[in-house]
Amino acid sequence: MANQASFTPEEWIQLLEAPMVAGMAVSAAEPSGLFGMLKESFATGRLLVQAKADAGANELVKAVAAAYETAEGRKAASEGLRAKLSGGQPAEIKGKALDALRGVAALLAAKAPEDAAAFKAWLTQVSQAVAEAASEGGFLGFGGVKVSEAEKATLAEITTALA
Repeated sequence: MANQASFTPEEWIQLLEAPMVAGMAVSAAEPSGLFGMLKESFATGRLLVQAKADAGANELVKAVAAAYETAEGRKAASEGLRAKLSGGQPAEIKGKALDALRGVAALLAAKAPEDAAAFKAWLTQVSQAVAEAASEGGFLGFGGVKVSEAEKATLAEITTALA
């Protein structure tokens, strides 16, 4: 089983960024306004907490989730995200996020093949939770759909990027 020592510092940061990148790809597909963004952010955070507490979770997933409990881990992930995804329109951010997820998939295949399937399944779960966190369309939370067509398309693209 892989852990932080299995990766270079740059590769570890890439793994730390991965859950946020997966969520941001979905958020960028169909921006949900301020409250929607908050709900989507909380969905990612909730899955980080659950992963660390889940006795059956993959050890690499747990290690990444545990890193978010440290100021150093959070800082590394947020600085990396800012550098990778800052600026631009939502479509550009989504494209950069998908590229980053392709890089994570390649990294896992090369350095942690025994953990790759579980880690990628977790990232897929994160993206699905973000998609379901806030209704899209409607007015003041009424009407709309749980997962928009744009989000469904992005979920498919994430699955392809992680394959």
